[in-house]
Amino acid sequence: MRIGFDISQTGGEKAGCGFLADRLIRSLTTLDKTNEYLLYPTFYHYRNLSFREVTNPESKNCKVHFDGLSFLDMVNGWETAMKDRTGWLGSPDLVHSNNFSCVKDHKAKIVFTLYDITPLVYPEFTTEENRLVCFEGIFNASIYADHCIAISEHTKRSFLDYFPYYPEDRITVIRLGTRPTIKLVKSLELRKKILNKFNLTDEFWLGVGTIEPRKNYKQLIEAYSELNDDRLLVIAGGSGWLESDLADKVKHLRIHDRVKLLGYVSDEELSALYSACFAFIYPSYYEGFGLPVLEAMSCGAAVITSNSSSLPEVGGDAVLYIDPKLKESLVKKMKLLVDNQSLLQELRMKSRKRAVRFSWNDAARKTLEVYEETLKNKPWLEK
Repeated sequence: MRIGFDISQTGGEKAGCGFLADRLIRSLTTLDKTNEYLLYPTFYHYRNLSFREVTNPESKNCKVHFDGLSFLDMVNGWETAMKDRTGWLGSPDLVHSNNFSCVKDHKAKIVFTLYDITPLVYPEFTTEENRLVCFEGIFNASIYADHCIAISEHTKRSFLDYFPYYPEDRITVIRLGTRPTIKLVKSLELRKKILNKFNLTDEFWLGVGTIEPRKNYKQLIEAYSELNDDRLLVIAGGSGWLESDLADKVKHLRIHDRVKLLGYVSDEELSALYSACFAFIYPSYYEGFGLPVLEAMSCGAAVITSNSSSLPEVGGDAVLYIDPKLKESLVKKMKLLVDNQSLLQELRMKSRKRAVRFSWNDAARKTLEVYEETLKNKPWLEK
């Protein structure tokens, strides 16, 4: 089987889609030595990206497609209308899309990763451009995708709520694992060395994720401002959209000397932050999975997160839950941890036990099963 695999978002300061594609292709090529993988460094929606070095596991049965082409040549290739793009794609039997793009201009079967339905559920949480691009991809998947992989049961159910005509038996839930580069930093010396870069010591509140409205950072900052606690609030995440005034919010609340906005951090730095924090807070309104929650748990952090969307599937009984729409709910749970040291330690122990249930090896094995099943089936519209 020749598998075309989208790695277009795995370069540079990658976020959710890029992390999934990176870890999945590495796990697939470790597990599978039989099939051939063609890696696409650009994939349909590309105009808002600049060329960056992308994932390449350098396995014998894996190669980067379009090798030798400039970024501009790749862009022009995707923009050029083709009745049949199969040959240009390297004649794959199956193409796996990992970036909300799904276009049927080739003869290969299509597997489409469903992350979330945010553009439909919370259109106000994204830009118009991003909303249109994501909606187009999700809608096309409901028509053209031969099989969909949902990263949570909640994502699967949400997709079917909006596109009930899509056959449920063509959707497989495959949950994510945590990156092996995100792990508990046991060495106090190493932890201290990394934290010194940010003028931090142990015991701070931590938030992680792209700076965008869906992550609910403003409410986190407001809740923190009402908490009578000397610990700093640290937020690590690259710039996203519609939240450029976050620093102004901190200044307005007069807590600028207690809040640190670190921007994008490396995996090593993030591991140290998760390992050293007093507690990790993730009050997101809506998530397809909630990878930072799993990452924090894998590092043994006590976690407070939302009771909405997919997050309970990740946290189970190992975390504290809040209503993301109620600031008072978050303040109450933060105070609970401040006042209850035994609960804090209990959550830290539960976190690591919960995290080991999620594995990229399992995800790769299930993905291979999807590929094999998809090749056997006829396109669903022909059933």
